[in-house]
Amino acid sequence: MYGGTFSAWRAEAAGEWHAYTHHPFVEGMKDGTLPRAAYLRYLVQDYVFLIHFSRAWALAVTKADTVEEMRFAARILDALLNEEITLHVATCAAEGIDEAALFVAPEAPQNIAYTRYVLDAGHSGDFLDLLAALAPCVMGYGEIGLRLSAAQLDTRYADWVGTYAGTDYQQVCHEAGALLDGAVTRRLGPAPESSPRWATLSGRFATATRLEAAFWDMGLAG
Repeated sequence: MYGGTFSAWRAEAAGEWHAYTHHPFVEGMKDGTLPRAAYLRYLVQDYVFLIHFSRAWALAVTKADTVEEMRFAARILDALLNEEITLHVATCAAEGIDEAALFVAPEAPQNIAYTRYVLDAGHSGDFLDLLAALAPCVMGYGEIGLRLSAAQLDTRYADWVGTYAGTDYQQVCHEAGALLDGAVTRRLGPAPESSPRWATLSGRFATATRLEAAFWDMGLAG
């Protein structure tokens, strides 16, 4: 869907991937049964997540080997800081949660575990380690958005679904997949799955996917 590397890692982590993309939180958004309180908890924590996610993409600029990789990471960082976070603040405000409340919100343990794992992958590893940890969020939301949109159910979460099923976000997913494929080929060669690093990178992807599912758990359980 979003490139060969992503498809391969997704297949190798099939169980974790299904648990993430078909989580009860997600299915609740699909049919409108997700409790509003759970969605609001998620929105607050997602603001905190986006701050750390921005830091991770800033780190990607320093870990990149080519100008093209740097430009892509910088473009994602700019979109996160100057577009997505602003949109997220407006979405929360419409739900009665102002930015001051978002700024002082206690960070949930699941949020800490996930975001610090991603940042540690980048600090302790290289560009590929960081991309492997970032990919489940980027591509997962795109896949979830498309699947829920295809169901054509008009629920109170239709705006969330429309954002990630939309043309702009889907383009980001395809570009991120192409970036990942190019980065893997550049560093591991034309047969990357035969590289000793492949299993480690696939494992990072699987771990980040499990942490994504735990993020949904947090939204449901509080």
